[in-house]
Amino acid sequence: MNNTRDFLTSLGLPGGDCYQLPTSTKRFSDGGQYRFEVPGIQTPSAMKALLVELEKLNLSIHRVTQTKGIMSLTDDEISEMLSLANQYNVELVLAVGPRATTDTSASVNTPEGQRMGYRLRGQEQIVRAIEDVKRASALGVRSFLVYDEGCLWVLSEARRVGEIPSNCQFKVSAHCGHGNPCSAKLLEITGANSINPVRDIQLQMLSAMRQAIDIPVDVHTENPASTGGFIRHYEVPEMIRIAAPIYLKTGGSVAKNHSWDTNDKEARARAKQVLLVQRMIDTYYDDAKQSRKQESDNAC
Repeated sequence: MNNTRDFLTSLGLPGGDCYQLPTSTKRFSDGGQYRFEVPGIQTPSAMKALLVELEKLNLSIHRVTQTKGIMSLTDDEISEMLSLANQYNVELVLAVGPRATTDTSASVNTPEGQRMGYRLRGQEQIVRAIEDVKRASALGVRSFLVYDEGCLWVLSEARRVGEIPSNCQFKVSAHCGHGNPCSAKLLEITGANSINPVRDIQLQMLSAMRQAIDIPVDVHTENPASTGGFIRHYEVPEMIRIAAPIYLKTGGSVAKNHSWDTNDKEARARAKQVLLVQRMIDTYYDDAKQSRKQESDNAC
């Protein structure tokens, strides 16, 4: 296998998983190693409840992600969520799709079809995805969650030529199922600004991925029941050390699935999960540096 490992190394990739777990020297542009993201916040009401509770707990997060799709929100709801994001200095990420329930295909709801994740079927769905981004960006949104690699590429091209604002940011969902450095590198080349690998990625795999890319990785510190319900709080300090710059996706265990309609009470419970993860960082990696509140750009 040594020839294959040497070939991978010649491409700027690790020759295998990094069991030695080297400390990452990469950082966000402000020097921070980690940021918090709370996913699955679907409505303005839940978003407000979350942000108010975090303020009470004296906690800082950097991203709030809506996962049901732009098409599930009215213009007024998008504007209200964007206003909250501006008020509390957080980045609002809206999902492009998913469209499994609006397409004629039912295969995504079958055991075999679930392996496709939320990838788009047919060019009309690509058109609709671009229209989603155009609509939200016209209202002022600049960060988008994508579930399809082809959609990522075409949105990156649209950003390049001015079809959508040049400062739009794209993060790739864990539902795409990527878990190795080669896939991560391809997504970075294709235009991703951050990547969410598979939820159960192990530390040595995450470390190898960090060797291959410069953009942030988004890692679940816990998961909803539909994706296993497992909690990784004790691993968070090592995640930060080996994979910085990293977004810690926290609060998912409150929900049954990633598109769960989080109510206000559950949104406040997600804030508590951020508190629990922050405790782990303070206890086991107290010199880890969190990004400043208003920073929402990419790594250096």
